[in-house]
Amino acid sequence: MLFNSYVFILVFLPTTLAVFYAIGGSNSAWIRGWLTLTSLYFYGFWNISFLPLLVGSIGFNYFAGRIIEHLKSTRSPWRGPAFVIAVGSNLALLSYFKYTTFLQNIIEQLAGLPGAAPAAPIPLGISFFTFTQITYLADVTFRDRAQRDPISYALFVSFFPHLIAGPILHHRQTIPQFSFQFIWQNALQNLAIGLSMFSFGLFKKVVLADSVQPFVSLGFSNHNVPNLLDAWTGVLAYTMQIYFDFSGYTDMAIGLARMFGVIFPINFNSPYQATNVIEFWRRWHMTLSRFLRDYVYIPIGGNRSGLGQYPNILITMLLGGLWHGAGWTFIAWGGLHGLFLVINHAWQRARSGSHTFARGREWLSRCVTFLAVALAWVFFRADGMEQAFTVLSAAVGAHGIGKVALMCIDPNSGSCALGIPVAWYWIAGLLCIAFFAPNTQQVMNAWKPVLEDVRVTGMQARWRFMPTLPWAIGTGLLFAIAFAMLNEHSQFLYYQF
Repeated sequence: MLFNSYVFILVFLPTTLAVFYAIGGSNSAWIRGWLTLTSLYFYGFWNISFLPLLVGSIGFNYFAGRIIEHLKSTRSPWRGPAFVIAVGSNLALLSYFKYTTFLQNIIEQLAGLPGAAPAAPIPLGISFFTFTQITYLADVTFRDRAQRDPISYALFVSFFPHLIAGPILHHRQTIPQFSFQFIWQNALQNLAIGLSMFSFGLFKKVVLADSVQPFVSLGFSNHNVPNLLDAWTGVLAYTMQIYFDFSGYTDMAIGLARMFGVIFPINFNSPYQATNVIEFWRRWHMTLSRFLRDYVYIPIGGNRSGLGQYPNILITMLLGGLWHGAGWTFIAWGGLHGLFLVINHAWQRARSGSHTFARGREWLSRCVTFLAVALAWVFFRADGMEQAFTVLSAAVGAHGIGKVALMCIDPNSGSCALGIPVAWYWIAGLLCIAFFAPNTQQVMNAWKPVLEDVRVTGMQARWRFMPTLPWAIGTGLLFAIAFAMLNEHSQFLYYQF
C-alpha cells in the first residue's frame, strides 16, 4: 500500500486514525494492539506471502533480546555468542532474500556458465526492519534493557509510517512514546503538524518528483546511446527525482507518525545545500548515516587509528552501498562516496581542520559537491555497469553533443516552450528549490517558531503549532493539487531497499 494512493488516503488512514482516537487514552494497550494490527495489515496488503516473515522476524528478535538480557544479568559468558548468533541470523535472512541471486550470478560468471539467475522477489523494507532490530540487539547486549512488552516491541518494528522505507528508528527514542496516555492533550496540534507535513511530502512526491521522472529516460535508455545533452538531462533529472521522492517520503512518514502523537527523527535536511560530502551525509538519510557510523564505522576502528580511518571509511561506505542493493552498481556508488569522503577528510586534515570559506568559495564548494553527488547517482540509477559507463562517457561528449531541437518534446504534451526543452525548465526550477528554499521543518519552524522540547539529539522539535487561516488554505491547496495528480503506480524509489 502506497502513501500516495487512494486506498491509503481515503480508507486506511482515516479508519486507523478514527479508531485510534475513539479508543482514546482509556487503554494504551488496546491502542498499541490496534496500531500493530493495522501496521501488519499495511505490510501484508502489498504481498501477504511475506507477512509471516515479518512476524517471525519480530518474534525471533523479541525473544533473542530477552535471552541476551538474562545472560547479561547473570554475567554469563554466553552473552556474546548469543548476540553473534542473533545478529548472524538476521543477516543470514537478509542475505538470503537480497543477495542470493547476486552471488549466484557471480559464481556462474566465474564458472563460465551461460545465462543469469532470475531475480527473486525481495520482501519490502527487509533492510529497514532488519537493521532496526540489529540496532536493538546491540543496545540490549551492551547498554540497555530488553523490551518486556511484546506488543510495544512489535509496534516499534512494524509501525507503518516507517516500516517500508525508514527512517531507521532507535528503540530508546521510540518505544517510550507508545504509552499514549495523553493523546487528547495535544491532539489538535499533532494533527495540524502531521497533516501539514504529509501534505508537503505528498506534493513533493506527486507533483515534483513524479513530474520530472519521464525525463530520466533521456539519459538512461536501454535502446539508444545518449548524447551529451541527453545524458546530462537524464542525470540531473534523476538527481532531482530521487531528492524530492525521498524528501517527500520522509515528510509523509514524519507527518503520519505525528498524527498519532509519535515523533520521528529528522531524516532529511537539504543535503544539496551541503558544501562538502561529509556534510552531505550528515543531511541525507540521516538515520542511516548514524547507523553506519555507530554500528559499522566506530566498531571497526573509526578514526582512532589516525590515517587508518580512511580504510574504515571505504569499508563503511562499500557496505552502505551494498545495503541499498545487490549489484555492482550499488557497490560502485558506495565506493565512490567512500572515495569522496576520504578525499574530503584528507583535504580538511591538510587545511588543519579549517571548515570556513569565503562566500564565493562556499558556493564553489557547494557546486563541486553537488556535481560529485550527481555523477555518483549515475551508478545508483543505472541498470548495470555498462549502462553507467555509457552515460558517463556521454556526459563528457564521447557520443556527440546533440541538438536542442531534438529534446524539445515534452512526454506529456509533445510541446516545447520558447525553444527550450521542457525538461530544462523542470530541472532549473527544482534546482532552485533544492539550493535556495527552506526545507519542511524550517518552513514550519519559521511559521510558528516556538519550541517546547529539543532535548533529544536528532529528534524533531515539538512545535507548539496552531495553524492560521492562510496556512490552512495554502496547505489544503498543496494537498488538493497533489491529490488530483495521484498515480496509483508511482511507488517510492526507496521502497526497493
